[in-house]
Amino acid sequence: MRRQCGCPEKTPDWDGKEVDLSGQPAHVLPFPTLFHMPLGYEIYRKRQTQEIEQLELQEQWPGLSLMQTGFLRGRLISLLSPNSNSPSHRIQSLPAFTALARLHRGGIGSVRQSLLKMQGELLDKGRMPKELYMAYLTCPHCADQAGGEKILLVRRWETSSRLQARINKR
Repeated sequence: MRRQCGCPEKTPDWDGKEVDLSGQPAHVLPFPTLFHMPLGYEIYRKRQTQEIEQLELQEQWPGLSLMQTGFLRGRLISLLSPNSNSPSHRIQSLPAFTALARLHRGGIGSVRQSLLKMQGELLDKGRMPKELYMAYLTCPHCADQAGGEKILLVRRWETSSRLQARINKR
């Protein structure tokens, strides 16, 4: 279920866990960014919801969209039910995708500390951090009812033989 504001009612229990999303069907919607800041984020979230409804597909966690930003382009990734299939060019199967997830309690202004801690954990295990995906779990309207602002951070990683060799030398 999705709240009226668009926030997810149910979210995955990924806090502190490693998540394997390889082969997961997803609806991927590109959107414009400027210096990693999303432009028209709410418009594209609504557009993604409408497209999924028009294709008559089911989201695994309704309202949960992973956002990946770049210098000028970003994308919203909505995870679909495992048996979802559609000829739409927006429906993709995610490639090899292993990630570490953390639940950040607070707003975007304080997310830096959580990201640094997350990156340190990955480097200590000999893993090279790659793309960062963020999912806003609460909007400003429902943050009070949900116990404050919450952002799910998902950081894809790859094993690094160089980092592993450095760790083994210690």
